[in-house]
Amino acid sequence: FQVFNAETAELLSHHQVEIKQEFPREGWVEQDPKEILNSVYECVEKTCEKMKQLNINIANIRAIGVTNQRETTVVWDKTTGEPLYNAIVWLDLRTQSTVERLLNRVPGKNKTFSKFKTGLPLSTYFSAVKLRWLLDNVEEIRKAVEEQRAMFGTVDSWLIWVCICGTNGGIHCTDVTNASRTMLFNIHSLEWDPDLCKFFDIPMEILPTVRSSSEIYGVMKICPSRESGALTGVPISGCLGDQHAALVGQMCFRDGQAKNTYGTGCFLLCNTGQKTVFSEHGLITTIAYKMGKDKPVFYALEGSVAIAGAVVRWLRDNLGIAKTSQEVEKLAADVGTSYGCYFVPAFSGLYAPYWEPSARGIICGLTQFTNKNHIAFAALEAVCFQTREILDAMNKDCGIPLNQLQVDGGMTNNKIFMQLQSDILCIPVVKPSMPETTALGAAMAAGAAEGVEVWSLNPGDLTAVTCERFEPQINPEESEYRYARWKKAVMKSMGWETSDVPSNGKPK
Repeated sequence: FQVFNAETAELLSHHQVEIKQEFPREGWVEQDPKEILNSVYECVEKTCEKMKQLNINIANIRAIGVTNQRETTVVWDKTTGEPLYNAIVWLDLRTQSTVERLLNRVPGKNKTFSKFKTGLPLSTYFSAVKLRWLLDNVEEIRKAVEEQRAMFGTVDSWLIWVCICGTNGGIHCTDVTNASRTMLFNIHSLEWDPDLCKFFDIPMEILPTVRSSSEIYGVMKICPSRESGALTGVPISGCLGDQHAALVGQMCFRDGQAKNTYGTGCFLLCNTGQKTVFSEHGLITTIAYKMGKDKPVFYALEGSVAIAGAVVRWLRDNLGIAKTSQEVEKLAADVGTSYGCYFVPAFSGLYAPYWEPSARGIICGLTQFTNKNHIAFAALEAVCFQTREILDAMNKDCGIPLNQLQVDGGMTNNKIFMQLQSDILCIPVVKPSMPETTALGAAMAAGAAEGVEVWSLNPGDLTAVTCERFEPQINPEESEYRYARWKKAVMKSMGWETSDVPSNGKPK
C-alpha cells in the first residue's frame, strides 16, 4: 500500500508484505484470497500508522486506487463472502489439457481464433481457461453457479467487492484493462462476448460489470475483523491491471511510448493510441486504459514473459545458490560473463512471442569450468534476451524502432542487470528514480476520477521525472552473437512436455 502526493507524485509512505505462493502440484500456482485481503488491510493500517508518525493527517487521503496481478482467477460465494477455492495465479499451468481440449474444437486448431475480438491467443495464461478448469474440477464452485451464489473476478474484483460492503451490497465490478485479459471480453465493443462465453461454457451472470479505469466504484467500508477503519468512507476510484498501471505511472500517454516492467514476469507495453494494432509476430493486443466513463479507450501492444524476477527467486529458494536476491546479483557481477552458459527459464512454458506451453526450462552450454556464478549471470542474461525478443517483435509490428526503453519494477534496482539489458538491446535503458510506477499509476487513475479530481493527467501538468540512463557499452556484433546462441537454446527447450500425465500426477 503506497500513498502519493497528488501535486508532486512524491511517495509519502508505504508498507508491503509478501504473499505466500502455494505449489500444490508441479505447474500449479495458487494464493489464498483471504490472505491477499488481509495483507491489504494490514498494509493500509501500517501505512496509516507511519503517516501519523510523520504528522501527515490521514484525512487528507482523498481516493484509493487498486492494481493487481492480472488473469489471477478467484471465485467466491456472494451469500457468505467466502472464496470457494484458492486463487489460481496467472502463470499456473494446470489448464494445459483444458487448452488442448478447447483447441480441438477450433477449426485448424488455430490458437489465435479469437485474436480480432480479444487480442489474445488461446493459452493457459488467461482467466477463461482457469475458470473453465474450476467449473470442471471443483464441485463446490459448480454447485454455487447452479444456485446462483457464485461470483467470478480477477483479484481487483474480489478486493473491490469485499472493501465496498461485501455481502451487504458489495459492488461486483472490474475495469476494462483486467476484463481485456480474460479471453471473454470484446476489446472493441467493450462488452462481455456472448459467443466466447458460449465457447468456454461460462455463465455470463457470474461475470463482473465492466467499468472504466478511473471512476468512483464505491466507498471503503469499516473492516469488521479489525479495529481500525482508517480509510472508511474514502472512495475507491481507480482500477488498473498492474502492467497498465505501470504504463500510466511511466506517463506513456502518447502513441509509440513504451515501458518494460521487471517483476515476477516481464511485460513490455507500447501505447498504440485509440486504435488496435494486431501483431504478426506473437505479441498480444490489450486495452491500455480508459480514464473515465466518457473518455476514449486507449490500446497497447504487449509482450509478456512468464519468468523474470522469478528466476532469481528460483536460484535462491530452489537451488540455494544464494540466500538473497542481492547475493545472486553479486555472484553474476563477480564473473561478468556466463562463459558460454545459456539459461532458458521456461518454467511455465514460453509466452510471447512463441506461445509454446510445451517448453520447459533448460540450462545448456555447460562445461567443467561452469560454476554457480556463471549460472547466476546466465539467469540475468535470460531476462535481457527475453526482453530483446519482445522488443524485436514490437519494432516489426510498429514499424518504428524504439530508440530507448523505459523500465521499472524490482529488478531495475540492480545496476549490473540494467547495464546488461542496455548492452543486449543496443539502445539506452531509462529508469525513473522512483521505481514504484505501478502503484503511482493506480494513484493517478484514482485521483483523476470524476468527483475526486485531485490529479491532473494533462501532459503539461505532469511532474517531470528524474531518471537514470544506461547506455550500451559492448559492440553490437558481440551482442548479436550472444543473442543468436540464446535463440538456439530456446529452440532446444521446446516440445519437452506433453499433457499425457499418468494418474499419479507424475509425467511419464
